[in-house]
Amino acid sequence: MRDATHALIVIDVQNDFCPGGALAVAGGDEIIPRINALLADFQIRVLTQDWHPADHASFAANHAGAAPFSLTEMPYGPQVLWPVHCVQGTAGAAFHPRLATDPADLVIRKGFRAAIDSYSAFFENDHATPTGLDGYLRSRGATHLTLAGLATDFCVAYSAIDAARLGFSVTVLEGACRAIDLDGSLARARDDMRAAGVRLEA
Repeated sequence: MRDATHALIVIDVQNDFCPGGALAVAGGDEIIPRINALLADFQIRVLTQDWHPADHASFAANHAGAAPFSLTEMPYGPQVLWPVHCVQGTAGAAFHPRLATDPADLVIRKGFRAAIDSYSAFFENDHATPTGLDGYLRSRGATHLTLAGLATDFCVAYSAIDAARLGFSVTVLEGACRAIDLDGSLARARDDMRAAGVRLEA
């Protein structure tokens, strides 16, 4: 068991991001046994959950003529337009049934504001609106964070980089993550994480 300064953050292990889901990450369900084992090794355990309203601005279906995975500009910067996924209350938004959710101390829902997407567990995509996770972890005395989940090159990377910028010691377990790898996004995310001081481990 890790000491009480170590926290495990499990990112978005939800049905829509696993095989058969609306925005499936290849092999997304393969990481679940390792994550379940990790949950038993940490005293602070947080799960994040993508939780979008149906009219979310990041959905291509809500932009006339827009194709999924195309780019648009939002007030906060470039935004990938995604297939409809993780809509609040749907089966796709639920955690994968094999994920051990009972050990979690906290579930952080993100992306619930219709006008702004939220990849990071710490901030909306404007990099300014907090989710509250930073304050929770500090109140628990966490200084070292280990991240796992989906997807490496988006929500995991954004969360890891924000955590490092907030002053946490951050490790991403790449073997307990899977990536979308959209037009080279995995290589860019790995470079960005390293540049921010995030440790990448198998």
